[in-house]
Amino acid sequence: MIINFIQTDSQNFFNCLEGINKTDVTDISNSQSICLLIGSDLVLTDSMLQLDQQCGGIISKFLQQNTKNKQIFSGKFGEIKFLTIANGEEIKNIILLGIGQSNQLKEFQIQELGGIIQKSIAANAIMDVIILVDYDISNYNRFKIASLIASGAELASYKFKKYFTKKNVNNNDNKLQETSEMHLFISLKDANDIEQAKAYFNNILQPINEGVVLARNLISEPPNKLYPATYAQKIEEEFKILKNEFGAKVNVKILGAQEMRDLNMEALLGVGQGSQKESKLVSISYLGAVDKDQAPLALVGKGVTFDTGGISLKPSAGMEDMKYDMAGSAAVVGAIKALARRKAKVNVVGVVALVENMPGSNAQRPSDVVTTMSGQTVEVLNTDAEGRLILADALWYVQEVFKPESIIDLATLTGAITIALGYSYAGCFSNNNELAQKLIISGEKVNENLWRMPLHKDYDDMLKSNIADIANIGNVRGAAGSCTAASFLQKFIQFKQNHDSSKTPIPWAHLDIASVAWNKKGGNICPAGAVGFGVRLINKFVEDNYECIK
Repeated sequence: MIINFIQTDSQNFFNCLEGINKTDVTDISNSQSICLLIGSDLVLTDSMLQLDQQCGGIISKFLQQNTKNKQIFSGKFGEIKFLTIANGEEIKNIILLGIGQSNQLKEFQIQELGGIIQKSIAANAIMDVIILVDYDISNYNRFKIASLIASGAELASYKFKKYFTKKNVNNNDNKLQETSEMHLFISLKDANDIEQAKAYFNNILQPINEGVVLARNLISEPPNKLYPATYAQKIEEEFKILKNEFGAKVNVKILGAQEMRDLNMEALLGVGQGSQKESKLVSISYLGAVDKDQAPLALVGKGVTFDTGGISLKPSAGMEDMKYDMAGSAAVVGAIKALARRKAKVNVVGVVALVENMPGSNAQRPSDVVTTMSGQTVEVLNTDAEGRLILADALWYVQEVFKPESIIDLATLTGAITIALGYSYAGCFSNNNELAQKLIISGEKVNENLWRMPLHKDYDDMLKSNIADIANIGNVRGAAGSCTAASFLQKFIQFKQNHDSSKTPIPWAHLDIASVAWNKKGGNICPAGAVGFGVRLINKFVEDNYECIK
């Protein structure tokens, strides 16, 4: 998709595309189209009225067909209607896009408007569309509205096409060819708005989108292509480009098995020992704060590139989805790319633990005992509860090496979180009320929603082992699976010394994203498959709490 911001010629809207649209206008698949944002009050702006007049009153006549008993268009959020105008040999479309109550829309909903129109024009094989932004939405500047719409359209257009060999890689009901470029023109009246829209989109929103796309690409890769070594290499290459092309202050360090062995990371290494693929631990540090010595925000991600369950083997049905078990690590990598790419004013470090959990002659056995980097011992009662094992060492490592001021880990940790919350929320566990609330608020702003889940000493009791410091699963089958997993992780959060010599735990939040990391149906700004959940949430959290961006 190619996105441009243009200034509207109110005398003839269709001529806005002259010199830009190179398609042969012969049928609907090559038509010129204009999209209008219509609120639930169905009021037309001055520009819309001018367009209506140019088109013989087609819009007003259509809306006049509404009656008390039958509404053909209500203007509710996401509602779409196509009006086709035959004019000589040309066919031109006016697309009415409902935005609901304009004074109540949130940022993410404006973004979703772009996704809705993108999906609609793609389904109808329309190559060029102008979106007229002359509607006041909530308290947002029009340049921001235009940029958000563009951003949502770009995210919605995502396709993972890397392994297709044929030119037409779209669904059978989509006439667009891979070689075709869809053009989206965001139209504003004011030249200053256009310049601000370009700047906001190019410098802020597009870098965030790039982070989301990176996460989606990583999650979508097949496990024979993306395994710990190749994953680590991709991270290194990605941030090398970012450093060279954009001057990003990033540094990547990769630890192999021997280096982790020297650090006594038996928990992490134990998970990967059944695989022929060497486990890796990758750290990415970005220094963007004014004070480069300021303690960083730490992001930690679970990166199981494929999870068979190990000796505690998973059922075969649905196992193909276990390539997604590294979505937490992808969110960390994507978030840091977004922050570094837009030069966020924050110091942040990401640590991702990369393993492949396979059965084999050397695989970890149920009842094995491993010693973590922290020195605590763990009895492994189930090798399919592996995410918490690799996170235990990754969490301890990030605290020992980088001394963070707070920690957020993201992991597709438990199926139990889906049973508890369904597919609309990720679980948020935290030892710090303020951190949890800030994350929840930031998540609401980008529609990556979190639900606070409990941490309680009773869950600690469920993790008692007869022969080690802790067991890796609870002792009551099927009970509080996500809560006991979070309680396990909490045991690897260190205490910090306060000015009054007291000690308090480092603020930490665990986001169990197993229910939201991928989906079967897709959404307004995401196709079916990898979501990239967490990238926009973390970015918004940084904006709100480190940069104070409104």
